[in-house]
Amino acid sequence: MLTVGRPSYFGDDLEGAHRVSDQRNSTIRTLRRLWPYVRPHRARMTVVVSATMLAMLCGLGIPLLTQRIVDGPIQNKQTELLPWLILGVLVLGVSEATLFYIRRKIVARPAAEVEARMRFDLYQHLQRLPVAFHDRWQSGQLLSRATNDLTTVRRFVAFAVVFLIVNSAVVLIGLGIIAALSPWLLIVSLCGALPLMVISYFFEKKFKVVARRAQDQAGDLTTTVEESVLGIRVLKAFGRGPELSKRFLAQAHELRATELNKISILAALWSVLIVLPELSIAGMLGVGAIGIINGSMTVGTLIAAVAVSAYLRWPIDSIGWLLAETNQAASALERYWEVIDSPVTITSPAEPAPLPTPLRGHVRFEGVRFAFEDGNEVLSGIDLDLRPGETVALVGATGSGKTTLTALVPRLADVTGGRVTIDGVDVRDLALEDLRRVVGTAFEEPVLFSASVAENVGLGVPDVSEAAVREALRVAKAEEFVDALPWGLATRIGEQGLSLSGGQRQRLALARAVVGRPAVLVLDDPLSALDVHTEAEVEAALRRVLRGVTALVVAHRPSTVQLADRVAMLAGGRITAIGTHRTLLETNEEYRRLLSNMDSEEIVEEEVAS
Repeated sequence: MLTVGRPSYFGDDLEGAHRVSDQRNSTIRTLRRLWPYVRPHRARMTVVVSATMLAMLCGLGIPLLTQRIVDGPIQNKQTELLPWLILGVLVLGVSEATLFYIRRKIVARPAAEVEARMRFDLYQHLQRLPVAFHDRWQSGQLLSRATNDLTTVRRFVAFAVVFLIVNSAVVLIGLGIIAALSPWLLIVSLCGALPLMVISYFFEKKFKVVARRAQDQAGDLTTTVEESVLGIRVLKAFGRGPELSKRFLAQAHELRATELNKISILAALWSVLIVLPELSIAGMLGVGAIGIINGSMTVGTLIAAVAVSAYLRWPIDSIGWLLAETNQAASALERYWEVIDSPVTITSPAEPAPLPTPLRGHVRFEGVRFAFEDGNEVLSGIDLDLRPGETVALVGATGSGKTTLTALVPRLADVTGGRVTIDGVDVRDLALEDLRRVVGTAFEEPVLFSASVAENVGLGVPDVSEAAVREALRVAKAEEFVDALPWGLATRIGEQGLSLSGGQRQRLALARAVVGRPAVLVLDDPLSALDVHTEAEVEAALRRVLRGVTALVVAHRPSTVQLADRVAMLAGGRITAIGTHRTLLETNEEYRRLLSNMDSEEIVEEEVAS
């Protein structure tokens, strides 16, 4: 199965990942863009940070009370203050646990709301982006950004950002306490802490590259799974399951190798994180023992300093891990902003023109040109006039640009030259909502959603009545098979409607196009999956519907051409002939040849159907 080409920045080598990093803003700048999502929850986050800070300070207070116990009641063998000091330790311990409970309880909601808001914004933006964007991007890459990457961001907001602030402050406070206890012990402690931070920085810089690579590979893997599930019938029919399994296995092995690389980096980092603090504590014990022997330090001071140093082990050790989480979140955010920053090129104008009243449905293509982003021009000067209430069939060889031309009317794509008008108003001057309300569209490949029949048919018409849905189903000759479904209109038809036949799906899509009684109807070969008998019935019903409706119909069958008042032939990016079916048949050799090919295809279809 072929996949849509992915953007060029998805390199699998480390150099490519470095180029991505160079092209993006710095980690700090990337994370700062998260602030608008966090700002509405800043009061809760302030409480979370404060509660965490107080909890850590309670933990730091316990070694100081321990010093008082050792150098007081134990040293002097006086027990009067001992119960109170022990009670103080108990109070600090309970307070620390309570404050951590409060942190976890409060932080869950804002972190989840940030994730939900970002996911909603991403979904909304994907809806606004032009079809050309979706043609370029793998759906699995978009899905991984909406799920895995935003889960990473939620973890960062709920945990990493809080402890980065708190642990950094606690480390400074803890070092200040050690300095107050003994400057010599502080020097020993710094000898372990400073190299630790430097080493962590270099480890995390390398980790970010590998983390981004893993995220991109996970997106590729998601795409393969999605395509395989959606195309399971094709894979089974052609026996390509084993080949796709090999491809999936290769991608899974690549991802596994990258994940193992991440683990090896973290393993090396954690080894350093464990060794250096241990060496620091050993050095403190040595210096402290000498101080006690020569009388410059008390036992309680050494115990307190070592206890503070041991307590700081988690904040210091965690800095490396928190930096890893931060870099992973920054990488996830970079991937998120890549989509959010993609420009929405098809939008409603700032001051949209009103729809003409009454709307006649006069459609004109005036010098229309269209070229893809790579410069390949498909349409090069189309002039076509669809009079109100007229049905025009569009015929042409495969790849002549018929589908592209029809997409310009509802602005699924925008012209690169010329203009398309409805009743004299450029479609680009109309609000998209107004334009797509008066232009009904049915595609050759019907797309149905995991919803009821009624919801699928009434997709583009808010508060559509059941009577209108049934009338549209009658036009599409779909009412009979819909009523035969287990729950009729309320039957959920499943993902992509694959539980239905191709003809049934196409008839539901046609019903969806006509349910709102649009003034303009664009039909991209909407009857291709129907047998000839059903097609004849649908065509008869369409003739009634098309009265008074301006219709542009892409035709691949002679029988579909019969629906039209006029036929326009597209070749070489231009309309090369236009007239009635009979006139073109009599006067245009190319049209007769094209129709002859259509006849051959239709005969084959009839034989297959019979």
